[in-house]
Amino acid sequence: MAQDLSEKELLKMEVEQLKKEVKNTRVPISKTGKEIKDYVEAQAGNDPLLKGVPEDKNPFKEKGSCAIS
Repeated sequence: MAQDLSEKELLKMEVEQLKKEVKNTRVPISKTGKEIKDYVEAQAGNDPLLKGVPEDKNPFKEKGSCAIS
């Protein structure tokens, strides 16, 4: 799609996007970093990558054994 647009149209789109982004409220990383850390630590107990999936609830566990004759 971007190849079909002229340079002027691309620049107009970029300016419009920047106008939208400038309206976003800014928060210092010192605050947001702590909030993200707290959230991740609070959700760690529910994370299957950290605590694993119980064998009986694992949909990818093989149901039968493999027998090679």
